[in-house]
Amino acid sequence: MDWYHVTWDAHGFTRAVQPPGRPAWQDQAAWTDIVRVCLEMEGWLGSDSLHVFTRQRPEAYTLPLAAPDVTALLAELIHRGLFDAELAIQAASAEGLFCWETPTG
Repeated sequence: MDWYHVTWDAHGFTRAVQPPGRPAWQDQAAWTDIVRVCLEMEGWLGSDSLHVFTRQRPEAYTLPLAAPDVTALLAELIHRGLFDAELAIQAASAEGLFCWETPTG
């Protein structure tokens, strides 16, 4: 999945996506706008995802955990207090949806 890139800085994170055979696109979210973060763990046959909900739009920013740097982004969300480390550990060994409401959410 080398066509899916995630970066972040002091302000927030950016997704830059260039899917094969489709138009490229980019979007971003500010750390201060995040209200909920969910890990969707689908098991061995599924595609695990990180869902980031913000005040700015009703739909989540969905990031595949298999994409480069998405697990590092999860670590950054934990570091910033936007997801719980214990819940991430629990999710890593289970299937289902694991959500964390941010303190300001």
